[in-house]
Amino acid sequence: MFICHVCNSTKSHVEFINKIFEIDGNFDLVENIPAEACLRCKEKTFSGETGESIRIMLCSESKPIKSLVLNVFSYQQEVKAS
Repeated sequence: MFICHVCNSTKSHVEFINKIFEIDGNFDLVENIPAEACLRCKEKTFSGETGESIRIMLCSESKPIKSLVLNVFSYQQEVKAS
């Protein structure tokens, strides 16, 4: 049974999310991850089994389906410049 770890709601629905993972300084985007989305606070979580499948995919010889250019900003530098 779903219980949101943020607001303790028991109502959710399945959404497919995209998430960026950082492993050893490398950034990988995983798309279409099935996640439980809390209907009250919108917090999204995925199961330990899904997390393990993602870990295996990212740490194995799997090849990405595409590559993207990613812009990087530093919040700390922006705040200091203001």
